[in-house]
Amino acid sequence: MNRITSLFGIKYPIIQGGMIWNSGYKLASAVSNAGGLGLIGAGSMYPEVLREHIQKCQKATNKPFGVNVPMLYPDIEAIMKIIVEEGVKIVFTSAGNPKTWTQHLKDNDIKVVHVVSSAKFAMKAQDAGVDAVVAEGFEAGGHNGRDETTTLTLIPIVREKIDIPLIAAGGIATGKGMMAAMILGADGVQMGTRFVASLESSAHIDFKTTVVNANEGDTHLTLKELAPVRLVKNKFYNDVQELYTKCPSKEDLEALLGKRRAKRGMFEGDLVEGELEIGQISGLIHDILPVETIINNVMNEFHQAQKETQQFQF
Repeated sequence: MNRITSLFGIKYPIIQGGMIWNSGYKLASAVSNAGGLGLIGAGSMYPEVLREHIQKCQKATNKPFGVNVPMLYPDIEAIMKIIVEEGVKIVFTSAGNPKTWTQHLKDNDIKVVHVVSSAKFAMKAQDAGVDAVVAEGFEAGGHNGRDETTTLTLIPIVREKIDIPLIAAGGIATGKGMMAAMILGADGVQMGTRFVASLESSAHIDFKTTVVNANEGDTHLTLKELAPVRLVKNKFYNDVQELYTKCPSKEDLEALLGKRRAKRGMFEGDLVEGELEIGQISGLIHDILPVETIINNVMNEFHQAQKETQQFQF
């Protein structure tokens, strides 16, 4: 066992990203049942919908699972209340100050992990008392850093600054990627894009198909003035880029984004006007598979990579 498998009581140090509109109880329970740590994505759920998903996940698996909570979303107090009431034991927080909720959660016997995009914020999270951090590089699809630090650079820098367990995220979808991250100092990995393209993901099939058809260069990090996201280059993305040529204000960008744009794209399958968030590693994903197969493939490749690294002797 390593520090991540020991911390969460799981078989493999693989954590599923708690992605909005993709990470319902079916995906979370499937990942947990296959030996990883599944996360319910609370960011796209009303409080009572989250409660329903937690209860269904508890029935679908007897293995550990958690909830991912982006703290910039509304109803945060109601969400945290439900998490405590329903007996959730693991919470991943992001997009906010870890000091705000960490102690409250830990007082309720909940393990807390905070997502960061820099060593500075990793140290703040450690000081706030979290049990582990996720360091997410520029390659990721979700709300990542404005500094565009790649995972290859970010992981060893963060490792040098903190003592608590470190989870690498951003551009990881294979066993070799997992091996590379752990050699650089990570104790485990978090994968989002690879699990979007799974049978159990709640994403629309058209979005899943877009992910597996994506090539290198088909995504771009944008909307930094709001919250940096990596988008598939569709009509909505082109509209964003056209607006940037006019030196838009933050309010102009918010007006274009509007409401429910991410739901429209990823959950409802509007590939034209929807917001399609996905990581750069989509260019390496070519199939939609059951979660169990994905995790088995990753671990088989990881163990093969362990053997192959022994040949690099000079």
